[in-house]
Amino acid sequence: MKVALKLAKRGLGNVWPNPAVGCVIVKEDTIIGRGWTQPGGRPHAETEALSRAGQTAEGATAYVTLEPCSHYGKTPPCANALIEANISRVVIAVEDPDPRVSGQGIKMLKEAGVDVLLNVCRDEALEVNEGFFLKVLKNRPLFTMKMATTLDGKIAVHTGESQWITEAPTRQQGHLLRANHDAIMVGIGTATEDNPQLTCRLPGLEHHSPVRIVVDRRMRLPLTSQLVTEAHRIPTWMVTLGDQDDIRAEAYREAGIELIIPSDVTQTEGGITLDWVAEELANRGLTRVLVEGGSHLAAAMLRRNLVDRLSWMRAPRIMGHDGIPVVQAFGVDHLEDTPFFDQSRRFESGNDLVEIYRRRDLDI
Repeated sequence: MKVALKLAKRGLGNVWPNPAVGCVIVKEDTIIGRGWTQPGGRPHAETEALSRAGQTAEGATAYVTLEPCSHYGKTPPCANALIEANISRVVIAVEDPDPRVSGQGIKMLKEAGVDVLLNVCRDEALEVNEGFFLKVLKNRPLFTMKMATTLDGKIAVHTGESQWITEAPTRQQGHLLRANHDAIMVGIGTATEDNPQLTCRLPGLEHHSPVRIVVDRRMRLPLTSQLVTEAHRIPTWMVTLGDQDDIRAEAYREAGIELIIPSDVTQTEGGITLDWVAEELANRGLTRVLVEGGSHLAAAMLRRNLVDRLSWMRAPRIMGHDGIPVVQAFGVDHLEDTPFFDQSRRFESGNDLVEIYRRRDLDI
């Protein structure tokens, strides 16, 4: 199952709206087939693994990181494929929360006489597909906030200079984060001040650049920015009220930007609320969104308790009050009001330190 989980991670950021699944087929202690969810969500991991195993799959054991699907979609059910291949035993990490499956795949396998073992490496499997589970159960994606700061939590000096706070190996870690998320989201401040590309520029992973999202309620994004000029090449969405300038809105659309506009502004408290944004992104199929700033968007996300994971990259520098904080004030009057995170991992990256956190009260 550990091998299957590693295979599943290969699909992260590249298979939405589907989950990233890994499958390993074993016979006589030898792996005879392995597969993972392919770009766009199909073929599924089980289909890939069975194809590689061929006729030798008969009587083998399949290790799958998520319950095999049981419904007919664009392809036949994976549970059927395992049965037809005469797999004798299926070991499953976690049950699929999708109501179209939710135990039905397990039921199909058992009714066909297949031995089923459930909840092997369940916690690890949940971590891999936490975004998919949140989309299905909470109707919102997983939000990971990436922070590249000094030791005292500053993202730039007061002049706005920020390139580069962290070292090259750490910045590569940031690009890897981009590659395994479905989308990157920034606020209009970051979009205008930094003119970012928001792409993955790791050799061999350029095609893994995710959807780019800018929250720009008043349509202030310059038409000359890289987010606009590259929109035909890289999917780019703008979350906006869309009621400011029809000509400008049309210019964005002609450039290739998809505008996400509330159909009823009264439902979003007269503007754009991040809870509505989260729901809208889930409705569009996103499961994992990387939030890259700036400090105002970070504060708004924390205020709404929408930050599920932190990826904090800290350089051995100190700016003091001459620096811009990674998070602006967001209304904390008491310690009990602060979001609390548990550290799940930390490692050195050159002279920098990378720390990974998960929100303590995140419940799926």
